[in-house]
Amino acid sequence: MTGAGNHAPFGARLAAAIAARGPLCAGIDPHAGLLAAWGLPDSASGAQRLGTATIGALAGEVAAVKIQSAFFERFGAAGVGALEAVLAAARDAGVLAILDAKRGDIGSTMGAYAEAYLADDAPLRADALTVSPYLGLGSLDPAFELADATGRGLYVLALTSNPEAAGVQHAAVPAGGSLGGEMISQVSDRNQDVPAGARDVPGSHGVVIGATVGAALDRLGIDLTGFTGTVLAPGYGAQGASAGDIAALFGPLAAAGRVLVPSSRGILAAGPDPDALRQAARDSARELATAFAR
Repeated sequence: MTGAGNHAPFGARLAAAIAARGPLCAGIDPHAGLLAAWGLPDSASGAQRLGTATIGALAGEVAAVKIQSAFFERFGAAGVGALEAVLAAARDAGVLAILDAKRGDIGSTMGAYAEAYLADDAPLRADALTVSPYLGLGSLDPAFELADATGRGLYVLALTSNPEAAGVQHAAVPAGGSLGGEMISQVSDRNQDVPAGARDVPGSHGVVIGATVGAALDRLGIDLTGFTGTVLAPGYGAQGASAGDIAALFGPLAAAGRVLVPSSRGILAAGPDPDALRQAARDSARELATAFAR
């Protein structure tokens, strides 16, 4: 369904962007150290300038941008205004924007989060939103429903790389398997925007699986072969995973253009010079494309 937003579903738009520009997603994380390195103040205006400059430099170079909401929210109302401006800049530049906010709640509260980020008239609307399912995937129904109605997408936390996650996400469930694996299966089932007979087009709802989870997929018996969406795989570069590691971890899914790889420090460390940012993105994109094609 195209939804009220009068555009194709997020999954189809992301697939087209990956096919055109590769699997690289530029992270926009304006923390204090990065702002200082760019010669910008540690303020809402500094965060906005970094975000809009990154989008201006990388439009047409990357498949998407992933904007970390917390680094804007820390400045209060001015920071939220800066986030709004950066999201608007992405829309104006035709760059898919994933808002990394990891929201998760129940009932009307989850509905309000959905309206804040997924409604067509929301000032903070993004093309996709990261969400936490650990109050039960059903708690996210308002977000799934609004995303489906407006052609947007969700990325559901499934297997993250932080050491503390294993105690929750690797836990066994009564039906067999792990909690993280069950989330992957349920998200795959939620992709209602994939037309019958068009399984080469990913659904709009994906999962977050850390690029550094290593053997966890095999150990937990998780098979991604039939997954209907895309995987957002943080951990590339400065966080320890190489392009080859990601290709080995996700195999055919990566080769099929179903894995989106965020990189923040590896790209933004080259700023603020726009040409240097573009070159850093091209180098990373080339490395990923070579590894995924093997």
